[in-house]
Amino acid sequence: MNPNLLHLLRIAQQPARRIIGLMSGTSLDGLDVALCRCEGNGLHTRVQVEHFHTVPYPEEVKKQIRQVFAKAEISFEQLCLLHPWIGNLHADMVLDCLRQWQVAPTEVDCIASHGQTVYHAPRHQHGRPDFPNATLQLGDGDHVAVRTGILTLSDFRQKHLAAGGEGAPLAVYGDYLLFSQQGEDRILLNMGGIANFTYLPGSLQLAEIFSTDVGPGNTLLDAFTQHYFPTFSYDANGALAAQGQVHETLLAALLNHPFFQADFPKTTGPELFNKEYVQQAQTRSGTLALSPHDLLATLTQFSAEGIVRALERCFPVPNLTVYASGGGMHNPVLMAALRQRLPQCRFTTTDELGILPDAKEAVLFAVLANEALAGTPETFQGGQAGNPAVSMGKISFAW
Repeated sequence: MNPNLLHLLRIAQQPARRIIGLMSGTSLDGLDVALCRCEGNGLHTRVQVEHFHTVPYPEEVKKQIRQVFAKAEISFEQLCLLHPWIGNLHADMVLDCLRQWQVAPTEVDCIASHGQTVYHAPRHQHGRPDFPNATLQLGDGDHVAVRTGILTLSDFRQKHLAAGGEGAPLAVYGDYLLFSQQGEDRILLNMGGIANFTYLPGSLQLAEIFSTDVGPGNTLLDAFTQHYFPTFSYDANGALAAQGQVHETLLAALLNHPFFQADFPKTTGPELFNKEYVQQAQTRSGTLALSPHDLLATLTQFSAEGIVRALERCFPVPNLTVYASGGGMHNPVLMAALRQRLPQCRFTTTDELGILPDAKEAVLFAVLANEALAGTPETFQGGQAGNPAVSMGKISFAW
């Protein structure tokens, strides 16, 4: 038998696996690297995060990715070159982290590499009925595997698409396995570039679990902070937005889009919520002369309102514990807006559940890889149509 297959079988049969989860979101801020010890599978999964680090993207990396990021028309040569280039970049970042942690690559069972999303195109957004839901992540898994010498699982979203999903949000799978709790209805709210949440019922009934994107998280805030304040990559602590006032007319124009009335579950991305979207809303509302601080205050409220309206539609009287994660969790202006609009909810972070909020997304991809290696299809059978019962991740051997 091919020794790669024997190696794969050995890893799958182990009671525990050391898996590096990698995540880089639409904010393009860097690569989250989480070395996890994953024990068991399914609802018996237990995860210990041994090490975690976010490796910032240098400005040159962001510049290269932005040439194809969320754009309908691009250079195909740039796209082709970026796929292996990002794979090698992420591999080098992993190796650097392992050296800092004094962990040998041979001590790691596999890497779970999400890749870098550059385009997300659900059917409801691209509007072409003859074409399916689609999404694209760059960072070739073979390059990660060969460069690190570590078995790599990658391209997780394609199986979700093939089985009828929209390729996102995938957090629901790991949220269910790690954070479900008998007797407590929970919301796992992630505020990255795009905001999404998972509802975990205290009944533990798989069919009642719900996960959806709800609108922009940080993507617009980051874009306009960089536009008006070039020395800042994001609005740290909401300090810029705190100096402005929310413009209600512009806020209403921003919320006036079919996405917010569409049925759940749904997904979206910077392909829709971008600078052009905001500028069109400003034109309609006569607010093109709005000050940068007032605009950022309004965009912060826009992110909060998208989250609030989704929760209120799904739960007419939201009385839930909300466990926050993602960059938006660090924005006190955004969090204050959520607390003000949802006073009956208790807001905390996933730190209370034993997982660092900044590490959560990388950890969840490690869990998906663990399920692909050691799980069974029965774990997710009986769920909603938007969450097909599939194992995700394409396997790349190191040689």
